[in-house]
Amino acid sequence: MTKKKLIAGNWKMNGNLEANDALVRAVAAGMKEAACDVAVCVPAPFLAQVQMLRHGSKLDLGAQDVSQHASGAYTGETSAAMLREFGVRYAIVGHSERRQYHGETDALVAEKARTALAHGITPIVCIGETLAEREAGKTEEVVKRQLAAVIHVNGHCISEIVVAYEPVWAIGTGRTATPEQAQQVHALLRKQLAAATEHAGRVQILYGGSMNAANAASLLAQADIDGGLIGGASLKAPDFLQIIAAANASQR
Repeated sequence: MTKKKLIAGNWKMNGNLEANDALVRAVAAGMKEAACDVAVCVPAPFLAQVQMLRHGSKLDLGAQDVSQHASGAYTGETSAAMLREFGVRYAIVGHSERRQYHGETDALVAEKARTALAHGITPIVCIGETLAEREAGKTEEVVKRQLAAVIHVNGHCISEIVVAYEPVWAIGTGRTATPEQAQQVHALLRKQLAAATEHAGRVQILYGGSMNAANAASLLAQADIDGGLIGGASLKAPDFLQIIAAANASQR
């Protein structure tokens, strides 16, 4: 059986009740025959709204973060158990913005992935190098270190995660890794996963650096690119649906 592609939208800190309603309804209506998996990862205040809007569709719900703690005096945090109550299937962990602005370490990201898995939520583990690291020839070192931390903590469960390779220099900048550059890193990550689990082939490895309607098809045609983590383009229904269509086409 061919592994499904996954197209996951990351709304980041965007949206409002009216705009969300129009966006989710348009996406749900436009993707009825989708052969790939599709999800939207929305800000926490909108989980209840989007849970209701997606009802009856194939659109999955995702969160943008999850606490490593089960419960307690952690003001502002959202636990995995809370997310499950809203039917959340995916949770982004370790996004470069969380690492950069909130000081999240490789070890913390690994713990968040473990907490998500323990509650039946699939973590979308983000890894990627900065422009300075790429120019210094450290891409392989950085991404392998970030993934190794998650493998170390999650052991035999590692085949249950989703990995998103997001070169930091390509996020929201309009710059995109070439399909060949992206494939090179994805193949590296697949090999690293293969050393940790015999089920590495079923792990979806997404590309997440300014994938859009124009470049999605060429990226998704690569052997080890199993989908995309989509930022800005996920806020525009026609663009998001075009990316889903590209994933459907590459699925066949």
